[in-house]
Parts: sequence; structure tokens; C-alpha cells
Amino acid sequence: MHTITLKLQETTFRKVEKAMKNFDYSTKTDFIREAIRDKLKELEREKAWKNFEKLKGASPIKYSDEEYMKIREKVGEEFMKKFKD
Repeated sequence: MHTITLKLQETTFRKVEKAMKNFDYSTKTDFIREAIRDKLKELEREKAWKNFEKLKGASPIKYSDEEYMKIREKVGEEFMKKFKD
């Protein structure tokens, strides 16, 4: 495990303390670790969506609207399984 030293502005520090109490975190470290994990997941999701947008419409095969909707639903389900919390 690695150590990170962090300096926060007073207002941000107070918000962290308040959030800890409201959501039952026992330590600031636990709160910050979870916040970092959440942010990393969010960045992965954003990257996946950008990749998806690049590929959207790139297929040489043309589908009907009905086929496209079925494919879209299947991809959405797989995406949710991969990034489900």
C-alpha cells in the first residue's frame, strides 16, 4: 500500500467531515479511498462511452431500425454488467 499526503481548503475539509458523518464513514481515509474508486470507475465509463461513440455507425453492414434497437439493448445490458457497482 502507498501513502498520499493531501492538503485541502478549509471549506472542502469541512464538507468531507460532514459527508463522513452523514454517510457513516469511520475515517477520512475510508471516505477518500471510496471517492477515488468512484472517480476511477466514472473515468472508465466515460472512456467506454467515447469508444462506443467512435464506433457508432462505423459498421459497413446496415441494419433496420428494429435490428438496431435489439443490438443496442444487448450492448447496453453487457455494458451494465461490466460496469455495475
